[in-house]
Amino acid sequence: MNDLEGQTCIVTGATSGIGEASAEALALRGADVAIVCRSAERGAETKARIERSAGRPCVRLFGADFERLDEVRRVADELARELPQIDVLLNNAGVTMLSRSETPDGYETTFAVNHLAPFLLTNLLMPKLLAHPGARIVNVASHAHRFGWLDLDDLQSLRRYSAMRVYGGSKLANVLFTNELARRVEGRDLRVWSAHPGAVATRLGANNGGIAKILLPVLALFFRTPAQGAATSIRLCADADVDAPNGTYFADCKPARLTGRAEDPELARSLWRASEQLVGFGSGTDSIWN
Repeated sequence: MNDLEGQTCIVTGATSGIGEASAEALALRGADVAIVCRSAERGAETKARIERSAGRPCVRLFGADFERLDEVRRVADELARELPQIDVLLNNAGVTMLSRSETPDGYETTFAVNHLAPFLLTNLLMPKLLAHPGARIVNVASHAHRFGWLDLDDLQSLRRYSAMRVYGGSKLANVLFTNELARRVEGRDLRVWSAHPGAVATRLGANNGGIAKILLPVLALFFRTPAQGAATSIRLCADADVDAPNGTYFADCKPARLTGRAEDPELARSLWRASEQLVGFGSGTDSIWN
């Protein structure tokens, strides 16, 4: 099936797990895929695997460490400059940290990588996305948003840190970002959705050292495979029959209910304003919304 022939899809965090499964599925359906990855070596290995599966050269690599906002800016510029068009942006990259750490920019790592990086990347690519009618943005969130805590006065979790609450808070931020973005693009030919992949056997958390490396293979026995977890993302990125309002949250390939604070429009607007300040918007030169 080559229904995506001629389309260009960006996938972040695509060197393993859901991201790689999504990138491969899009390539198999005829798309050209731009992979944004931190490791050049793993990126090259992923590119080779996907192109071997697709039977054609169809993957371009772009390097960026999402812990560094200056690298997000650089890769956004490269993507906008080098890709002929952007049909799909799949914000998939993510981390979870067992203990609190900070990025080189001084932000709590989970919040920075899972929310600030895709927030910045999406905003910087927005002119390119809007220039191509029918483009799609898919943000990989999680049912973890249900137990996440998002304190606008403590987004860096300085006062208290719980690994699962902070991870859940970053996923809540993904949903709120999607909802506010949907409001802002109302009336434009752009699709914006968020998705829950389910509990998936991926490398998420593998950066936490020995305990994680021991636990992950054991827990993987009870998880979905990456291909199963990627199914919802792939549907939202590729299927022509998806007919849901912008901002819809999906799980198991169909619309799903959000809970509590995830549906709060004022919280979504407040988070957006706070995120603009944290990534350095405000001068009117970076954000298309100013």
